[in-house]
Amino acid sequence: MISTGLARFFVVAMVAVSLTDFSPGVARGQSALELPNIFSDHMVLQRDQPNRVWGHAAADEKIVASFAEQNHETTADAEGNWSLTLDPVAAGGPFQLKIRGGEAGGREVVIDDVLVGEVWICSGQSNMEWPVAAANDADLEQLTANHPQIRMINFPNVGTQQPVWSHANSNWMVCTPENVSQFSAVGYFFGRQLHQTLNVPVGLVNNSWGGSACEAWVDRSLLDGDDRFAGMSQRWADAEAKLAELEALTTRSEEQEKQLNQMRGQMGGNQRPGNLYNGILKSHLGYGIRGAIWYQGESNAGRAWQYRELFPLMISSWRKEWGQGDFPFYWVQLADFKQESAGPQDSDWAELREAQTMTLDRLENCGQAVIIDVGEGKDIHPKNKVDVGRRLARIALARDYGISVAWQSPRFESLEVAGGKAVLKFRHADAGWRPFDVGNPVGFTVAGEDKVFHSASAKFLDDGRVEVWSDAVSAPVAVRYAWADNPVCNMYSKSGLPLTPFRTDDWPGVTANKQ
Repeated sequence: MISTGLARFFVVAMVAVSLTDFSPGVARGQSALELPNIFSDHMVLQRDQPNRVWGHAAADEKIVASFAEQNHETTADAEGNWSLTLDPVAAGGPFQLKIRGGEAGGREVVIDDVLVGEVWICSGQSNMEWPVAAANDADLEQLTANHPQIRMINFPNVGTQQPVWSHANSNWMVCTPENVSQFSAVGYFFGRQLHQTLNVPVGLVNNSWGGSACEAWVDRSLLDGDDRFAGMSQRWADAEAKLAELEALTTRSEEQEKQLNQMRGQMGGNQRPGNLYNGILKSHLGYGIRGAIWYQGESNAGRAWQYRELFPLMISSWRKEWGQGDFPFYWVQLADFKQESAGPQDSDWAELREAQTMTLDRLENCGQAVIIDVGEGKDIHPKNKVDVGRRLARIALARDYGISVAWQSPRFESLEVAGGKAVLKFRHADAGWRPFDVGNPVGFTVAGEDKVFHSASAKFLDDGRVEVWSDAVSAPVAVRYAWADNPVCNMYSKSGLPLTPFRTDDWPGVTANKQ
């Protein structure tokens, strides 16, 4: 019998997926002249930078690429792999990309209606995957989604330990009311803001998968053998051993057959380390981009402490393998969710938000969109995706395009204690505060040496600092703000960006020992 722990583990590990809709390397014809599906009609190439193009052909075949008055040549290797790099091109189009084979008979692949502009990866789990058709005012949004210079591509949900080279039936689309309905709402609203502000083509690559774990997006070789992820790796090793044990049986009971089929399916799901790195990301990893936006973390909340290491590792590994340096990587901090709490609460979601914020200080060229005000307690998928996309767009417009817009949510900077009260100083709040609904700050708790938190009163000081106190705590040691699954809080900068949830203590949290 499968253990109770493993059974619970497999329930979390998602349902089976079919692997018949993609083209792994072992299935392709080695003599065919072909490119992976990221290269298709209506595609967008990243402006003002070299762009890599790759594909397969006959062994040692000469390959010639023509694009925007450029011609480039290369030769396929002994296995038929080839790659070349296009020179930088300014925003514009449409162009035609033509790939011709040489000695193998003058074969040709022609890609039409190619634009050059800004290309962004849109990745993560269900809140990134959530389509325009299910977002607020979907009918109105679709009516106005006539943007011929916005192009979109959806990648299928494929989980496997073997790298996938290309995906069938996944091609670039022109943004129309019909096509936008099943595209990422966050991605679309982000891209639409960029397009309307910059007046250049925008390409959006949606490879998100609902319910996916962060570790599934990471090359497994980076996780196995790393002590920081030992427990997680061991769980999967045990599961794989159990699967092998069941497969080795010459005869199986009905219950064993059921277990075998179940395990085979969840091994192809979106939780297994490396599955989405190989099954989705690998097929277009290296395509020319400006950066990536990311909305994920819900599936890792129970191991939030581990996310402190896992999330930066994922970002760094993508950047290293993409070959474009430390490209911009901007994420959405988890929204408020579950039962609303006005008082102190231990919270794995709060700890996951903290892990996300900590990544800002560990890696260069990162940004975080705080949406503690956008969630819905009853629904893990808040329908307000416009504000999410816009807050991500603010970061990109300010950091990458030199547009003067507010983009940084205020963050805690320092704590002083005087006269039984805690005084907090913040970064990115120079313009002052605009609390929502009521005039005083709401959402603070305070604790003394006993580490017991109590609801706190707060007020603004003339210099922008915030004074926090509780009659139940005579000597404050630590302060927390919006530290709950679904906190009651109201702090905004005058620019309209919410204060980043925080705590001033570093006491071990509820996920500290979770692997």
